[in-house]
Amino acid sequence: MPARRKARKRALDVLYEADLRDLPPVQVLTGYVQRLELPRPEHLEYAVGLVEGVAAHLGRIDELLASYAEGWTLERMPVVDRNLARIAVYELLYVDEIDDAVAISEAVELAKQMSTDDSPRFLNGILGRIAEYATR
Repeated sequence: MPARRKARKRALDVLYEADLRDLPPVQVLTGYVQRLELPRPEHLEYAVGLVEGVAAHLGRIDELLASYAEGWTLERMPVVDRNLARIAVYELLYVDEIDDAVAISEAVELAKQMSTDDSPRFLNGILGRIAEYATR
């Protein structure tokens, strides 16, 4: 698994836990990092950046997801899908070195591994619409 995909998976783990436990993502991140054995993985820095970035922009990210998720509310989305989408939207809007297509395809690939059969198509659609919005 490529390093950035591992970082996204770690960020997803943290965001998933924070979402389920209704805790601030940065609080969950602190505990997560403390539990990691030394030496820490090289991709950890990117994972931390993703969690902190999603947390810092969560209101805007969720607003976009709610606007572009046709027929879905954030609460109805599977927790994995919601948090994969948050990571991808953060990358689409705020991480210049990641191409939009890469952010979308990484979310879709992780959804194939970790979510429902319908999740990859759902995420591809919503993230594609948000990417179009973001490049206007």
